[in-house]
Amino acid sequence: MDSKLLIDRRKKLIKQLKEKELVIVFATSIPKYPRNFLQDNNFKYLTGLDIPDAIFVISKQKKPVMELFIERGIPEMEVWVGKKMTKKEASESSGIEKISFLDEFERKIGLYLAPSFNIHTNLGYNSIDKPLSKQQYFINKTKQHFPHITAMDMTKIMIPLRSVKTKWELEQMQKAIDVTGDGIKNIITKSKIGMMEYELEAILQFEVTRNGLKHMGFKPIIAVGGNAATLHYEQNDSKIGKDEMVLLDVGAACNGYSADISRTFPVSGKFTKRQKEVYSEVLRINKKIITMVKPGIGMKELNERTVEMIQKALIKLKLIKDKSDYRKYYMHSVGHHLGMDTHDLGARDSVLKIGNVVTVEPGIYIPEEKIGVRIEDDILVTKTGYKNLSINIPKEIGELENLSS
Repeated sequence: MDSKLLIDRRKKLIKQLKEKELVIVFATSIPKYPRNFLQDNNFKYLTGLDIPDAIFVISKQKKPVMELFIERGIPEMEVWVGKKMTKKEASESSGIEKISFLDEFERKIGLYLAPSFNIHTNLGYNSIDKPLSKQQYFINKTKQHFPHITAMDMTKIMIPLRSVKTKWELEQMQKAIDVTGDGIKNIITKSKIGMMEYELEAILQFEVTRNGLKHMGFKPIIAVGGNAATLHYEQNDSKIGKDEMVLLDVGAACNGYSADISRTFPVSGKFTKRQKEVYSEVLRINKKIITMVKPGIGMKELNERTVEMIQKALIKLKLIKDKSDYRKYYMHSVGHHLGMDTHDLGARDSVLKIGNVVTVEPGIYIPEEKIGVRIEDDILVTKTGYKNLSINIPKEIGELENLSS
């Protein structure tokens, strides 16, 4: 990533701060068990760096001050863990001029804290029965020494930045979507009755890795038959039976930006009559809501329109008689913001702006018939309306039957 993009992001953030406010962002720590390192999204958004345990500080004074604290390299440890990023490398990559080592943080941070009254940090949220995060521990310690300081999660000040995507961000999202689409098409083509859900997941993971992407945006949902009626099904260990559909809810991540795509297809190569009836209703709603996406429309309005259409569809499918009973077969909202987080910064009742990317994902779930259908696309809000970023991933009945036959 060009450091100029990072510099521009930080300038926009500083404009939101009041004088004597601080931003302190903590990088992710090295995992305690073997898995790929995944950076904190706010830290990565502001620094572009994929290094563990670093801390980035912005102080809004008469002249803003920024300082990045990184791990100090230990020559004797290099043979075991490799070289650490140098100050020069960190500065060149991030565009941050003032770089210090982590072992200097506690000595220096008091100089920033003393004149400040507010701290914005990536506190996050965890259950009260869990240990404090390093951010929470730091804030507790800060308040003991500087009781005048108020601390808050930085989400609010990051929403205006992260919810509107730049050209570079959209390129990363499009790559993630395209790679996810290739994985989906390979799954549909190669799936057979008798295969396990985790075999289909392996096909997806191979395609993602083959294209040079290191992470999934979230744990894939590969749900056969009745499993598809569980919204966040995660086991992925059932066998595909005759005349069953598979619901895929999957998304690769590219440079921290996630895709989020759902497709439902018949493994046998042909929808049954009932499956086609249900699928057709969901597809119709998906396509209609997508055409409604434009600047100025609210997510709440899109959701209300979806519910109206779902209610009519469920009555048509003879699943309900009273439209108020629709929740039995449709439990979630029609979409969410998408970006660095799969459910990205941006409220569910927000009014859409140019540059927002949202999902459109209606569904109908009928556990007693072992049918679950969700069709999800990733939609960019443009000046004139919308652009479907996942337009090339098949969802028409004929396309899916041709691929899976």
